[in-house]
Amino acid sequence: MEEPGQLKRALMDAAAGATAGAVSRTVTSPLDVIKIRFQVQLEPTSTWALLGSNLPARSKYTGIFQATRDIFREEGLPVRYLEGFWRGNVPALLMVVPYTAIQFAVLQKLKTIAAGSSKAEDQVHLSPYLSYVSGALAGCAATIGSYPFDLLRTILASQGEPKVYPNMRSALLDIIRTRGFRGLYAGLTPTLIEIIPYAGLQFGTYDTFKRWTMVWNHYRSSKAGLHSEDDSLSSFQLFLCGLAAGTCAKLVCHPLDVVKKRFQIEGLQRHPRYGARVEPSTYRNMFDALNRIPRLEGWSGLYKGIVPSTVKAAPAGAVTFFVFESTSHWFESTFG
Repeated sequence: MEEPGQLKRALMDAAAGATAGAVSRTVTSPLDVIKIRFQVQLEPTSTWALLGSNLPARSKYTGIFQATRDIFREEGLPVRYLEGFWRGNVPALLMVVPYTAIQFAVLQKLKTIAAGSSKAEDQVHLSPYLSYVSGALAGCAATIGSYPFDLLRTILASQGEPKVYPNMRSALLDIIRTRGFRGLYAGLTPTLIEIIPYAGLQFGTYDTFKRWTMVWNHYRSSKAGLHSEDDSLSSFQLFLCGLAAGTCAKLVCHPLDVVKKRFQIEGLQRHPRYGARVEPSTYRNMFDALNRIPRLEGWSGLYKGIVPSTVKAAPAGAVTFFVFESTSHWFESTFG
């Protein structure tokens, strides 16, 4: 059984992670909706890709500014009704709270075991290898625990007007009716394969950037003749480290995210104005999808939504880590 201090530490990490995830998800929801709209389109987004495809027309959304304009014009910006740019935010929050709570709690537990201490100043000196492995395992645990909400978020965010599913309940019932309970985990395999490098890169590079910044702070202090032993990072530096970590991870793992979205909406209804739907059994498996998407949509098909995804990943990673660090420090000072 865990010691009281370890249990309290785990609860504080989980609460800080949940808070960080909820804030980050809400702030970046518009970019997430735009990203999903691109990813679920079968039609090519560029003229040169259209020439080499068997699809009859270009996609509804062809650029981030055009997509932003059309979504705003057709669906508006009524945040309180969770429409338009915040469509799917309720299941997203229901997903991200347990996801980030599990992720940060597992991550901190693994790092505590590896470092032999729960103190941040001891964990910062962990090897990059241990940081990457801890991040990957934490990401897998969090994904499995929150995946059905991710599926519902994708389905609701991918639909425009008129809506196919008026709310989360109707989408949930239709998934169970058409796919069974296993349908709530459609696309889990590419998700887990994606989350291992994504979470590993995100947390591994975040710790790496923190170490580099601490070295830079020490160098700058020594050069100024301050001889300070305090190499702690400022809030802005933590923000920049999170921003860089989120960007690196997203650029590497985006194709797997596209494949995951295709499996999540496979066979579900889609209004014709948004293009062809992904029919049942369109892709035999993840490898078939990775082969068919570039063949039918051009290589750019694997990177549909990469611009809003990258633009989103930077502030999302920055806000997540910044809020987590700030909330965690507040918990420590208040309840520690």
